[in-house]
Amino acid sequence: MSKRAVLEVIALDVEDAVAAEAGGADRLELVTDMAADGLTPPVEVFAGIRAAVGIPLRVMLRLADGFAAGDVRALVRAARDLRAAGADEFVLGFLDQAGEPDLAAVESVLGELDGCRWTFHRAIDRAADRDALRKRLSDLPGLDTYLTAGAAGGVDEGLPTLLAEAGRRGEPGYEAQLLVGGGLRLGHVPVLCAAGVDAFHIGGAARPGGWAGAVSAEAVGVWRAALDAPSRPAP
Repeated sequence: MSKRAVLEVIALDVEDAVAAEAGGADRLELVTDMAADGLTPPVEVFAGIRAAVGIPLRVMLRLADGFAAGDVRALVRAARDLRAAGADEFVLGFLDQAGEPDLAAVESVLGELDGCRWTFHRAIDRAADRDALRKRLSDLPGLDTYLTAGAAGGVDEGLPTLLAEAGRRGEPGYEAQLLVGGGLRLGHVPVLCAAGVDAFHIGGAARPGGWAGAVSAEAVGVWRAALDAPSRPAP
């Protein structure tokens, strides 16, 4: 018996979302402004995408480039508005100036999420101590995923870290799913799958025309086929 790996695709609008779903995406990360590495989309964009596709949506809660929380009250308002519009999965993660998790900011936002599932995003790749961050966040409600490349420079640089963390799944601080993304290439897939990684995140790889173009269902389909090929026993 095999377990299907999760394929998450970044979507900016309805066109992206429909193409990603058609190509075999299991989940979408909704953002705007990729020039700032992905910020919170307008509520209207979320609502349009939610009406257009049936797969789960994780909505970014991030209002400025970088990993500082910035205006926490504005973040809380954004979370509240998205919840009111029906959003029930999110992506967030904030660091302080020392590279430690900004627990006050994270907990303020979580207060609006009612236990919704959420991903701690690639702020982990900029953390002063990844292991310590995981352990400090492990009891937060709803945290079920870490989006990471293993290093700030991307998967090529972070592959040893990813393989080591995959081997620790289930240990304290390592219960959440490892979602690999950030410079991810198809060539990385076999070794990651062999290590037990079962979730993958793509953005530019789904867009043959670059970020100025739309998601391609065919490009997503290539990734779907690659993830489905190395069948692994279910745990």
